[in-house]
Amino acid sequence: MEFQIDKTDGNARACTITTAHSTIQTPVFMPVGTAGSVKSLDAIDMDEMLGAQIILGNTYHLYLRPNDEVIKHFGGLHGFTGFPNSFLTDSGGFQAFSLSDISKADANGITFKSHIDGSMHYFTPEKVLDIQYNLNSDIMMILDDLVALPATTERIALSIKRTTDWAERAIVYHQKKKSEGVGVHQNIFAIIQGGTDKAFRRISAMELCAMEAYDGFAIGGLSVGESNALMYETVQFVTPLMPKDKPRYLMGVGTPEDLVENVERGVDMFDCVMPTRNARNGSLFTSFGKISIKNAKFQRDESPLDPTCDCFTCKHYSRGYLHHLYRAKELTYFRLASLHNLHYYLSLMKQMREAILEGRFASFKTEFYAKRAK
Repeated sequence: MEFQIDKTDGNARACTITTAHSTIQTPVFMPVGTAGSVKSLDAIDMDEMLGAQIILGNTYHLYLRPNDEVIKHFGGLHGFTGFPNSFLTDSGGFQAFSLSDISKADANGITFKSHIDGSMHYFTPEKVLDIQYNLNSDIMMILDDLVALPATTERIALSIKRTTDWAERAIVYHQKKKSEGVGVHQNIFAIIQGGTDKAFRRISAMELCAMEAYDGFAIGGLSVGESNALMYETVQFVTPLMPKDKPRYLMGVGTPEDLVENVERGVDMFDCVMPTRNARNGSLFTSFGKISIKNAKFQRDESPLDPTCDCFTCKHYSRGYLHHLYRAKELTYFRLASLHNLHYYLSLMKQMREAILEGRFASFKTEFYAKRAK
C-alpha cells in the first residue's frame, strides 16, 4: 500500500491510498457488500455507474456462506464478484458477537453459533486472517474484542487488553505468512477500542499505534448506541493519537452529518449500511435532507429526487415513478433507490475532498448545513 497526504485543511485530510487493485482518493465512503454484493447492485453498477474505488465485504458472512475456500477457487473476491477495484474485509468479530444467540470471547478468540444453521465455530486472530487470505481482500481488519455500550469499566479494560493481545498475534502471524508468500499484496489494519472512555481510548491507541508494521488504524466500537455528540468527542480525542502517515478509518459510521463532522476531525475512511438500507425502506438522501418516497404527496410529482443530482436515477426517473415502484413493491425500485443513495454518499465525499484541496472546508460545512435547514 502506498499512502500520501495530498492536502490538509485544519484537521480534515485529502489523501491518496494505492492498493494492488485501485487508487483510492480520500475522504472515501466504502459501500457495504456484506456477502460479496452491495444489495440490489452488481459490479458494473458499482464500478462504471458509481465509480466506487473500494467496497466492504464481511469475513463472518463470507466464511459461513459460500465459504472462503469457494471464493478462493474463483480467485478471491475480485474474480468471484467481477468487481475490479479494492475490497476491505471486516474481521467478522462484530457479527460473531451480534448475530449469534451464543457467542463468547475468551483469551484466544470468539466462539459463536452460526445464524444460518446453528453450527458452532471459533474465530482466532490467526483464523480470521487465513479466511481473508482466501478472500484476497486489499485491506484486512484484525479480530478485536468489541464491547456493547454502556459497559462496566472492568469489561472495557478486558476488551482493550484482548484487542492488544490479538493485534500482537495478528501482526506476527501476517509477517510470517508474507515471508511464506501468502498475502504479500494484502494490507492489515488494527482497531482501536475503549468505548467512550478517554483514558481507555488513549491506552488502546498508544498500544496499537506502537505496532508500526500495521498499514492503517481504525476506530471501532462507536455508533453502537452512544449519542452523536459523544461519538464526535471520542473521535476528536482519538485521531491526534493516530499516526499522521497512515489511513484512519471510522468503522460503521454513518449519516451524512456524521461523515462531515468526522472528516473535519481527521478521519479518512468510512463505511455504513445506511445508504442502501434506507433506500430499501423508502428513505432517500438529497442535498436538502432526507425524503420519504412512500408519502402520498409524491404520487404526481414529476421532478427528480434531487434537482441538483446527476445520478442515473435522477436523470431518468421521477419521484412519482419511484413512489409507484415502492408502493407496488417492484424490485426495480431497490436498484434505482440504492443507486441514488450511494451516488449521494460518494458525491458528498468528492465534494469534501475538493473543499479540502481548495482550503475551504469550513465554508463547505456551513453551506452543507444551510441547505438542509431550508
